[in-house]
Amino acid sequence: MKQVLFVFLGGGTGSVARYFISKYLNSNTTGIPYGTLVANVTGSLLIGIILGLALKNNVISQNTLLFLATGFCGGFTTFSTFAYENHLLLKSGDFVNFAIYTIGSFVIGFLFVFLGMFITK
Repeated sequence: MKQVLFVFLGGGTGSVARYFISKYLNSNTTGIPYGTLVANVTGSLLIGIILGLALKNNVISQNTLLFLATGFCGGFTTFSTFAYENHLLLKSGDFVNFAIYTIGSFVIGFLFVFLGMFITK
């Protein structure tokens, strides 16, 4: 049950952090939703660093890993919001920003996970 509490607290913290980032960066209702993009790629970098440190040094406890990687990063990043925002871009006929946002999110997200892992080597 203690592990569930760590995930719960981390997820809540990550969700609140994402809320503030989205509130300030998604103030423009048209075009690329930069707040979600920033949260998703930053979360990718963080999880790469966290898991890289956990694998390299084995200094991160299981509870800390649950709080940071599963909880915080899981709450901070959001695929459902990403999918909805892409739906809105397609619905409005904004195919250019749809392509930039979708491809950019996947490419930058993957690169940032690898960068986070590389940083910890």
